[in-house]
Amino acid sequence: MRTVVWFRQDLRLTDNPALSAAAEWGTIVPVYVWAPEEEGAFPAGAATKWWLHQSLTALQKSIGGALVLRQGRTLDCLRAVVKETGATRVHWNRRYEPAAIERDITIKTALRQSGVEVHTFNSALLWEPWRVKKRSGGGPFQVFTAFYRNCLALGMPPEPARAPDFKTLGAPSVELSSLRLEPTIDWAAGMRSAWQPGETGAVAQLKRMLAGHVEMYGENRDRPDRVGTSRLSPHLHFGEISPRQVWHAIQSRYPKEYAEPFLRQLIWRDFAHHLLYHFPQTTTEPLRPEFTHFPWRNDAKMLRAWQRGRTGYPIVDAGMRELWSTGWMHNRVRMIVASFLVKHLRLHWEEGAYWFWDTLVDADLANNTLGWQWSAGCGADAAPYFRIFNPVLQGVKFDPDGAYVRRWLPELANLPNRWIHQPWNMPPPERQRIGLHLGQTYPKPIVNHATARQEALSAFHLLKMSRYAATKLPIRLPGEG
Repeated sequence: MRTVVWFRQDLRLTDNPALSAAAEWGTIVPVYVWAPEEEGAFPAGAATKWWLHQSLTALQKSIGGALVLRQGRTLDCLRAVVKETGATRVHWNRRYEPAAIERDITIKTALRQSGVEVHTFNSALLWEPWRVKKRSGGGPFQVFTAFYRNCLALGMPPEPARAPDFKTLGAPSVELSSLRLEPTIDWAAGMRSAWQPGETGAVAQLKRMLAGHVEMYGENRDRPDRVGTSRLSPHLHFGEISPRQVWHAIQSRYPKEYAEPFLRQLIWRDFAHHLLYHFPQTTTEPLRPEFTHFPWRNDAKMLRAWQRGRTGYPIVDAGMRELWSTGWMHNRVRMIVASFLVKHLRLHWEEGAYWFWDTLVDADLANNTLGWQWSAGCGADAAPYFRIFNPVLQGVKFDPDGAYVRRWLPELANLPNRWIHQPWNMPPPERQRIGLHLGQTYPKPIVNHATARQEALSAFHLLKMSRYAATKLPIRLPGEG
């Protein structure tokens, strides 16, 4: 029997349930369909497309050149491949984004009506979003700690499966280059030097983490000046490695006190998909409806300065330049730059989410939505809006010697540690001596922290008052009481 395996965000052979199940039936027709117009309001961004090109190249090689590439309406492409190869079944691994769910339901229904068997599988998560639910009422969680405990109570995630042996059958295919995933102007040099996309690269990155990062993960994961994070997020997003592989590799090698901090992050990733599945409107709407009327600003100049790492706050600018160069940013710095955008500049969190969507190689709709709504105080388990990061103190705490700032802001490399996170406070003679000219070699702060903080708190207070006036009831917003 012949089975079409429709690859999506599962670009690997190991622990790939759709592939393993198809291999048990006989010959496999591996297919990838490029249909960005079916992704709704979130077609792949520039960094995502670059990574996808490299990952498909790697998958094509691992399958022995048999991957069938098509472009166009997915249902039409799958129907055509089924007809050309005589396949009787189609397998795929599930996705959880709103547009993908809607599209997949349509395809499944149409194929089954035409007599084709369709089977779908969980490849991307430790637990399905609908499996984790409250004991009372069975509803979805909005608080991570409760979600986390419920997940652990469900028992161990299944062991990852080995890559199956299988035979392939080819079909007409377009050239990968015809999909035009890579940029016409080569801006990806930094990403090429920073990453090895593909299943082999994912496994190598996991091995590097297992060799030295896990014992200190809980202590080092907030330090952008150290190699303390896994850097597995893009590999997980594209499905070049499964969360089950990572979970069991860490748990089998390290005792609980070392393993738990990282396993908790894998469950946070599941939490993001749980929220997106149950609250699909949150890609463009705040989960907390009171924030619909928050007085966001609209300032293109401020937004541009933030995007290009020209805010005058070194820890913020270093993060944005790391993102621009490598397509990635340290997680602690993501929180700092997000807080700066929504609280210091008071620009809408969607502006940040769209920029990250275009520039991150790990741009994942569930994680991106959760992260930005968390930072803006309008999402699940969110940081209160009135808790405003001081970018200077954040830099001093998490980059105490300025190594991270110096790496990404070479114009500040000669500053003493005392001034590396606040160059505007450095005495002018010292600035002149090392050639630092604020407003020329490095920008002056585009906002004053104390003033911006007070304006943000005032806007938050007005939101509370307007909601109170509308309801005539006492209200509590995130973090209160």
